[in-house]
Amino acid sequence: MASKGMAAKLNLKTIVHPKPYKLRWLSEEGELLMDQKVLINFSIRKYADKILCDAIPMKTCHILLGRPWQFDRCTIYDGHSNNFSFVHNDSKFTLVSLTPREVCEDRKK
Repeated sequence: MASKGMAAKLNLKTIVHPKPYKLRWLSEEGELLMDQKVLINFSIRKYADKILCDAIPMKTCHILLGRPWQFDRCTIYDGHSNNFSFVHNDSKFTLVSLTPREVCEDRKK
């Protein structure tokens, strides 16, 4: 999922969702209609990819890499270290969680 606000700020074109649906758990204000998608190019250190996300109104600027991404990339989750490992374009990647210090530094930026 991606924020509609983030898509607008980055000048990304949204497309009509082929099968719109409603979500309740994401908002305390009631149902959210998932009626748009957006293609996002992103990178995490040396890992670069693109993903077609559902675009929703959120008060955040994050991409949520959920179960569809995990399934498409055949990820392996290590619950002890909270890391995801996978192979993409013949390269192995491990996405390592931020330390508490890194989270604080990131929030300051």
